[in-house]
Amino acid sequence: MMHRNVGEMVTEKTVVHLDPADSVRNAAKHMRDAHVASVVVTGRNADHLEGIFTERDLTDRVVAAGLDPDTTPLSAVMTRCPVTVDRNTTMREALRSMFENRLRHLPVIEGGKVVGVLSMRDFVGEELAAMEREQELVESLTEVI
Repeated sequence: MMHRNVGEMVTEKTVVHLDPADSVRNAAKHMRDAHVASVVVTGRNADHLEGIFTERDLTDRVVAAGLDPDTTPLSAVMTRCPVTVDRNTTMREALRSMFENRLRHLPVIEGGKVVGVLSMRDFVGEELAAMEREQELVESLTEVI
């Protein structure tokens, strides 16, 4: 499970790219429509990662701070220069990076471009599948005994 590379997890994931000048409300609408919990903030040609904006940023940096989501640009509330990994990073290494940096979302870079965003939710599914396999193995061994 954890020996797989990140690239195997992000092949079908939606990545929403927005400009730093886009409003927080626009970001929230894109996140809702794409069913994602983060957007990557890039330049107009989407080739340079400037930051990431997440649901937590929305609650902590905008709503709790009393900012207007219609007039607040992403550049004012995004996490700048986020920690990233590349497609060849193992899932174990990615999870360790997320844990050490207290992250819920981790952009995946290939050739300087964002090709996916890992979420803590991605690991929960993997862990559940591993536990189910272990449980099946235990049950099959106890039937033999």
